[in-house]
Amino acid sequence: MLARRRAAQSLRWIPPGVLAALLIAVAAASGALMNALVRLLAADLHPFEIAFFRNFFGLIAVLPLLGSMGFVRLRLRNSGRLVLSSLGHVVAMLTFFTALTSMPLTDAAALSFTTPLFATAGAALFLGEIVRARRWTAVGVGFLGVIIVMRPGVAGFTWAAGLALFSSMVFAAVALVIKQMTQHERTVSIVFYQSLFTTCLAALPAAIVWRLPVGSDWALLALLGALGTFGWLLFTQAYVLAEASALTPYDFTRLPFTALVAYALFDEVPDRWTWIGGAVIFASTVYIAHREAAVARMRRTAAASETRMLE
Repeated sequence: MLARRRAAQSLRWIPPGVLAALLIAVAAASGALMNALVRLLAADLHPFEIAFFRNFFGLIAVLPLLGSMGFVRLRLRNSGRLVLSSLGHVVAMLTFFTALTSMPLTDAAALSFTTPLFATAGAALFLGEIVRARRWTAVGVGFLGVIIVMRPGVAGFTWAAGLALFSSMVFAAVALVIKQMTQHERTVSIVFYQSLFTTCLAALPAAIVWRLPVGSDWALLALLGALGTFGWLLFTQAYVLAEASALTPYDFTRLPFTALVAYALFDEVPDRWTWIGGAVIFASTVYIAHREAAVARMRRTAAASETRMLE
């Protein structure tokens, strides 16, 4: 506890916005390393088994943190909804890990930026949120970027790219469910139980293709789980320090980090269309984030004015 306080005090000189941006960048680098580890491990293990160990070691990594907060807080009002979101999370992870084994890492990273596009469309179609022409236009532009990345008329639409897009769509659905749950549940409870449920659910498909890891695979699997927990903690703390709309642009660092790792480990060099398409997708998500923030501010202002009038 004392060490944690000293670390917090040593960072006070950094402005909160700058610190949040740095945390997002480090989390993006962590995500790039995770994807590379999945590719490395896939030489010996099935992606389903890798997904299980990602959740298992991620759960182990988060237990000490939850223990320091007090397990008495770990209560849920709607466990059924969390089981459903955990199932979706496992499906998205299984499909994304499978896609990583058969497509360039930078293409997979670029296509993963589509999650906010699917989330915006899902919120409008299934949750009744009002999405006006500007955000729908941004969604359309984002999917134009998807076409640029995949270039269906040149390289053909690959099954791996389809899996990556499907994974983003499922991740978006999970994000919408979690967003609703945070209104009634503690974040610490959601994190713990989702880690527990995803580990149990991921064990089922892993059992079908089970092969005991050997040698250095154990260390890589443990590192994979630790990086997942580490990245989540950094993202969480960043969003405590600054608004999501201000932080969204920094998530684009995930693409250059992925390009560096892919070149260093697998000699992969992304072509210009991956960069252009990824930038188009990401620009649309940044615009959507800023529009959502603007709409939220207008609603808060209107609510405050209404309250003053009633007083």
